Amino acid sequence: MSDLGSFALRLALLIAVTGTVAGVLAGLRKRSDWAEVARRSVLAVFALLCVAMLALFFAFYSHDYSLLYVANHSARSMSLGYRLAALWGGQAGSLMLWCWMLTAYGAAAVIVNRRQTTLLPWVSSAMLTNALFFLVLLNLDLINQISPGAMDLHTHPFEPLPPGTVMSDGTGLNPLLQHPAMMIHPVMLYTGLTGFAVPFAFAFAALASGELGTAWMRITRRWTLWAWFFLSIGILLGGHWAYEVLGWGGYWAWDPVENSSLMPWLAATAYLHSVMVQEKRDMLKIWNLVLIGLTYSLCLFGTMLTRSGLVRSVHAFAQTEIFGQLFLGYVVLTVVLYFGVLFLRRKRLGATNEIDSVLSRESGFVINNWLFMALLGIVVTGTLWPKLTEWLLGVEQSMGPKFFNMLGAPIGIFLLFLTGVGPLIAWRRATPANLRRQFFWPAIIGVVAFAALGIATRDQFVGLAVLTWATGAFVVATIAQEYWRAVSARMRHGENVLEALRTLMRKNQRRYGGYVVHLGMVFLFVGFAGAAFNEEHLENVSVGGSVELNGYRLEYRTARPLPAQHYGGAEARIALFKHDRPIATMRPERRMYWLEEQPVSIPAVYSTFREDLYVVLTAIEADGSATLKIYRNPLVNWIWAGGYTFVLGTILVMWPHPAARPNRGAEA
Repeated sequence: MSDLGSFALRLALLIAVTGTVAGVLAGLRKRSDWAEVARRSVLAVFALLCVAMLALFFAFYSHDYSLLYVANHSARSMSLGYRLAALWGGQAGSLMLWCWMLTAYGAAAVIVNRRQTTLLPWVSSAMLTNALFFLVLLNLDLINQISPGAMDLHTHPFEPLPPGTVMSDGTGLNPLLQHPAMMIHPVMLYTGLTGFAVPFAFAFAALASGELGTAWMRITRRWTLWAWFFLSIGILLGGHWAYEVLGWGGYWAWDPVENSSLMPWLAATAYLHSVMVQEKRDMLKIWNLVLIGLTYSLCLFGTMLTRSGLVRSVHAFAQTEIFGQLFLGYVVLTVVLYFGVLFLRRKRLGATNEIDSVLSRESGFVINNWLFMALLGIVVTGTLWPKLTEWLLGVEQSMGPKFFNMLGAPIGIFLLFLTGVGPLIAWRRATPANLRRQFFWPAIIGVVAFAALGIATRDQFVGLAVLTWATGAFVVATIAQEYWRAVSARMRHGENVLEALRTLMRKNQRRYGGYVVHLGMVFLFVGFAGAAFNEEHLENVSVGGSVELNGYRLEYRTARPLPAQHYGGAEARIALFKHDRPIATMRPERRMYWLEEQPVSIPAVYSTFREDLYVVLTAIEADGSATLKIYRNPLVNWIWAGGYTFVLGTILVMWPHPAARPNRGAEA
């Protein structure tokens, strides 16, 4: 099976080269036969990568430790689920997963849009060019076969163990990755990142072919939404994994690799809002082409950060310098080619209309774009600052979370405010009467919320947190007002509440589903603001002793050993009381994984919507006492609730509704 997988990767490389050339020739010479060659090449490369993926899955399933990659990332003690998930636990497998998903999107795109004769040759060529780069990386072992030692890279997933080496068991997967969330998080993340290749390819095709209307944008609307949806889920799952596994009491540390997924998300979110203006007013054409090009370029750049060793991170894959240079070169080539063609076409991308007033929806979207770009600039600067200072000053200087929070929080609050204002303000020009009608009561609710929350937190007043919650109250009021008005109008025509909601979703699902997405963002910001009131305590507690914290009492009862097959350690048993009422038994663990020689803390968490009590066992001392790190994290569960709401809203936006029959009474 491993030989079959290796052969499939070699053949996919050759077909990708052929298809790329055929697509370019078809686009330049308007040759339908060459266009068909390019389209079929996309399908063939995807089929071959499916064969390679199945072969590698089988190698993990069957404990084939004759393969270097399988031996380095799995062990017999691991369950089947984690053995299969180990496919993306290392460099070679994750590159193949990325390439497979990229070609899956490409195959789906050329099948669905096979009648799009003008753009499709360039789309096929763009998708194959992206796949070609990753196939080159996956086949770099060919260089070592021709010239041994030329490149000390292990990016071929079917590379055999060195001659004379025999392994009856593998070295195992990083224990931090042996968590259910990590079986889903990378897949969701890659599904999002690779998904942006489709709108990028269509945008490039529009620029290359000169078809600069809205066709490419209309074709890729749902592709972009799906990619954004999966990337959002991947980011949220990553935060949940960090919170449950890493044992530091947080969900986002502004780590470079965390930021690598946030950067394209920011650009994509700006694009999804900006594109509405082009659809409605035929404006912001250059903005939209820049944003979708920037989004996919940042997807590649973030992937390069993760795999090049350019930045230090607990999430990063170690790699040699030459690998980083190859990847960076491809990112630069992609950026130069795309934005170079965009520059050449700039004179044909002028807007038909102009912004009539600062107080208009178009103006709000432009401000929204600039705010997202400012936030993106902060994230990029903070992420690359250590490397920039090392290159320029010879000393690595890091930007901690304080830098990101201090500069990013005000922009984030303003963006949250715009989620309430943007959908309600009028196109072209808003009148004073329109503004009063839309925002009078939401503004009152926001001001009252600010005053009430300020009084409630007067002993620990944090201005930005209270302002965030008050802004959230304002946004919720605008959403509730819009639903109330729309549902009331339909109920006056004889529909009940459920029928009215169903009709609204069928007739304007982008608008009313988008409101649910905005509601999810409010919940997320409520949870983020709660971090301003986090508490952290380090305590040593003897058996029978207790710790008092904010109305809680944690009583340390005993500890027991953990004689598991592939790890050992201890579990502490802690009785949790709230105002002397027993509410839970907490069991934090401290493990040592024998095979990987790595210690891991498994926290115990008591959760409510008000706060989390998060307990980490750092050590069992010689006298039997336990050293505990205790965190009180207010409102964390609002983040996960926001994630679920966010997912629901996106599904509502994209849910396929049957064509509605005309209802003259309702329309009247």
